[in-house]
Amino acid sequence: MTGSDIRVRFAPSPTGPLHIGGVRTALFNYLFARKHGGKFILRIEDTDQERFVPGAEEYIIESLKWCGIEYDEGPGIDGPLAPYRQSERRELYRQFSGRLIEEGHAYYAFDSADELDVIRKKYESTGKTFQYDATTRTGLKNSLSLSDSETRKSLESGKPYVVRFKMPENTLVEVRDIIRDEMVFNTAQLDDKVLFKADGLPTYHLANVVDDHLMKISHVIRGEEWLPSLALHVLLYKALGWERQMPVFAHLPLILKPGGQGKLSKRDGDKMGFPVFPLQWKDPATGELSAGFRESGYDPEAVVNMLAFLGWNPGTEQEIFTMDELVHAFSLEKVGKSGARFDPGKAVWFNQQYLKKIPDEELAKTLMGELKAKKSEKDFEYVLQVVRLIRDRIAFRHELWAHAHFFFQEPGEYDHQMIGKVWKEDTPQIMEVIRNTIETAEYFTSQELEKMVKSHIENHNLGAGKVMTPLRLLLVGSGKGPHLFDIMEMLGKKETIRRIQKGLNVLK
Repeated sequence: MTGSDIRVRFAPSPTGPLHIGGVRTALFNYLFARKHGGKFILRIEDTDQERFVPGAEEYIIESLKWCGIEYDEGPGIDGPLAPYRQSERRELYRQFSGRLIEEGHAYYAFDSADELDVIRKKYESTGKTFQYDATTRTGLKNSLSLSDSETRKSLESGKPYVVRFKMPENTLVEVRDIIRDEMVFNTAQLDDKVLFKADGLPTYHLANVVDDHLMKISHVIRGEEWLPSLALHVLLYKALGWERQMPVFAHLPLILKPGGQGKLSKRDGDKMGFPVFPLQWKDPATGELSAGFRESGYDPEAVVNMLAFLGWNPGTEQEIFTMDELVHAFSLEKVGKSGARFDPGKAVWFNQQYLKKIPDEELAKTLMGELKAKKSEKDFEYVLQVVRLIRDRIAFRHELWAHAHFFFQEPGEYDHQMIGKVWKEDTPQIMEVIRNTIETAEYFTSQELEKMVKSHIENHNLGAGKVMTPLRLLLVGSGKGPHLFDIMEMLGKKETIRRIQKGLNVLK
C-alpha cells in the first residue's frame, strides 16, 4: 500500500471533553499517517443527539490544535469526501440501511423499549440474560416474525421502529488485528445490534462502517473498547459487499489508573490532583470545572511525548522525542496489548525535561512578569541569576515564583515545624556569632562565605546541622532553596545581615 493510499481517521463523539485516551488515539493515527505519507482525517460522530454537548466539538478541535496534531481533512478543512460530521450525512446511512434490509442482512424491529424491558426482567427473574438474537428474534415484533402485510402496515402507520442487523447463526468470524494478531469470534455469542434508531439517525456501528468505506479509510486505529464490536463491523463490510476494501484494524490498549486497576477516569484525576483532559473544561449544564493539562502548566510537546509512551515503546533507551522524531520512530507493531498505566509523576517528569530546553532568558522574562504583578523591582541580570539557581528545581513555569520569592521578599513568617526541630536554646547565640563572622567578609561571594562558615563550624565542633539549617530558616523562612551561600551572595551583605537580625528578633 503506497503513501497516497494510507488514510486514517480519528472519530470522536461531541458528548463532553476529550479524555487523554482519545488524544492518544488521535496521536497514534496522526503518527501513522505522517510516517507513511498518508492522510489524517477528523470525523465528528454526532449521531447520539441525546448525549450531544454544546461546545464539545470546538473543544475537540482546539485540543488537537494545542497538541500539534493537525488533520488534513475534517471540519473547517473540507476534502473531496466531505462532509465530516455524521449529522450531515444521515441520508447516506438510511440508504445503506435500506439496502441491508432488501438483501436480507437486516430487519425492522417494532418492539418498544418498555416491551423489551418487561421481557428482560422476566428473563432475570429466572436467572437468565435476555439477548435480541437468533434464538429470540422470531418470537418478537419484527419483520422476520411478522407477515409482509403486517410489516407494511406497521411502517405505513408510522409505528416507531429500529433496524437491527441479522446476525448469522453459529458462524466464526476471523479477523487479523495488527496489535492483537489473529482473532476469532463466534456469532452465537453476539446479539442483533441496532443499526438505525427510531430518531432517524444511525448507530455508531452502521455509520462508522459506511463512512470508513466511503472515506477510503485504510487503517482503523482505535481503542480496545471497540473490540467487542469488531465482529459486527467485519460482517457489515461483508454484507455490503465491501470485504475486499475492508480496512486493517489496530485496537490500542486502555490507559489505566495510576494503580493499574481499571480505566483512567476523571474521578481519578479529581481524587489524586492531576488532569485527565488536555484543556480545562467547563460543563455547560452544571458549570463544573475540570482541570486541563494546558491550564496546569504543561508544555503541549511534553504531553504528546508522555502520551506516546502510553502503550508504545520505541525499543530503545530514548525517552525524549520531538514530534518529527516520534513520526520517524512510530510503528503499530511496537504498540503493546496490555493496558498502559498512567503515572502522574512521569507526566511531571516529561514536562520538566521540556522546561530544561527553555533558555534562561525566556524564564527570566516570565519571572519578571511575576515581579511586575507583585510590584517588586529588580534588574533583569539579577532575575536571570536567580533563574539559573532555581530552574533545576521546577517542573513548570508557574513554579518560578514559589521557588524564587525569597530572593525578592524577606520572610513574612517562619516555618513553625522547622523551628520546633532546629531552634534550640543556644541557636540565637550561635546565629549572632555567624552574623558577626560573615559581616567581616571582604569578598561577599558564595565561595568565600562557605569557607568562613565551615571553618567556624569546624573550629568550634558545632556540627553543620546546628548552623546551616537555622541560618537558612532566618534567610528564607523555611528549609527550601538552592545552595545556602549562593542565596547569601545574591542577597548581598547588607540584606543578609538584616534578615539574620530580623529573624533573631522575631524568634527570640
